[in-house]
Amino acid sequence: MPIQTVFLDAGGVLVNPNWSRVSRALMEHGVSVRAPSLAEAEPRAKKRLDTGAIQSTPEPRRGWVYFELVLTEAGIPLSDATAAALAELHTYHQQFNLWESVPDEVLPSLASLRARGFRLVVVSNANGTLHHAFERLGLTPALDAIFDSHDEGVEKPDPRLFQLALERTGAEARTTVHVGDFYHVDVVGARAAGITPVLLDAADLYPDCDCLRVRSLTGLVEALSSGQLTAQLKPRPTYG
Repeated sequence: MPIQTVFLDAGGVLVNPNWSRVSRALMEHGVSVRAPSLAEAEPRAKKRLDTGAIQSTPEPRRGWVYFELVLTEAGIPLSDATAAALAELHTYHQQFNLWESVPDEVLPSLASLRARGFRLVVVSNANGTLHHAFERLGLTPALDAIFDSHDEGVEKPDPRLFQLALERTGAEARTTVHVGDFYHVDVVGARAAGITPVLLDAADLYPDCDCLRVRSLTGLVEALSSGQLTAQLKPRPTYG
């Protein structure tokens, strides 16, 4: 059957950390690193974090290990100064959500998917601020539903988060794909729920991945439009 519903992760797919804000916070504590350097380091840090052990680490702590890894990959030694800056950023994140940069491709890609008749649903591990953040960023009107793991009391890779999203949107697993940027969270979790996974691998760090990879949402639109998006366990091509 053709794909009818597209589940989308939030962070790393629709929104990215505000690296300019991160850079400014570090600078205020005497740590000099430019936003582009942090953005360039992020995929490598993400790959280091993307192991089966990730699911055993509580979400609030995991998020800041994430930024520590980004700093390390950017060549910035961890120190009291970096810890102080990250603590301030964590406070901001708890209120507003630090993932507040929307790539230029996002809204056009969502509009293109909607024009092709796909239902668009966000299924994300988040901290209870996702609905407010997406309203602030103007993303909510482009989507059909948003599921924040904090609000639901269960997070990926637990298949129950996917299952409740399927139930509440009236979608079927066999006609749904999920696009995420963590293999052991998004791909593993989607498969456990019977959903076809797609890994958004922007930096091409998963060449041996056993599911379809896309480098961008534009690549996702191309894959869906070409009819190449089917559930298979062998490695698949990467769409730009």
